[in-house]
Amino acid sequence: MAEKPSVAAVTAAAYVVLFLFGLIAGVLGGFQHAWYLGSVPISAVGWVVLLAAVCYGAGRGMGGKLPALVPGLGWLAITMIWLGGRAEGDVVIANDLSGYVYLYGGLAAILVGVLFSPSGGGAWLLAQRPYGSHPAQPGPSSSPPS
Repeated sequence: MAEKPSVAAVTAAAYVVLFLFGLIAGVLGGFQHAWYLGSVPISAVGWVVLLAAVCYGAGRGMGGKLPALVPGLGWLAITMIWLGGRAEGDVVIANDLSGYVYLYGGLAAILVGVLFSPSGGGAWLLAQRPYGSHPAQPGPSSSPPS
């Protein structure tokens, strides 16, 4: 009879897959971000929207901000490689409008995806409690002397 994989193993595998999604988006987007529709870098905008959706979807699906950040870290890792200059002067992400939209829009997309994802332990700041109520404190309950 086959054993079930541990929760830690499944979680680690999910993080690896999310990082790979970010790497793949960075590779494909780095080479395909320079398509224009008129004067609008439509491909760069599409890659930014896709990155925001992947980050938000990962955070929403796994219920935390760290899973939302992991694909962004994969995208950022490969994008930093694309920004590095070579001896020949070639770069993948050029110094033009589509490059700026792709680079800075991608950073903003990661930020949006992480910020809009739910907090892992629950949003303590946004908890729905009546005004003036206090959470129960553990310990012996003793009433003040009268």
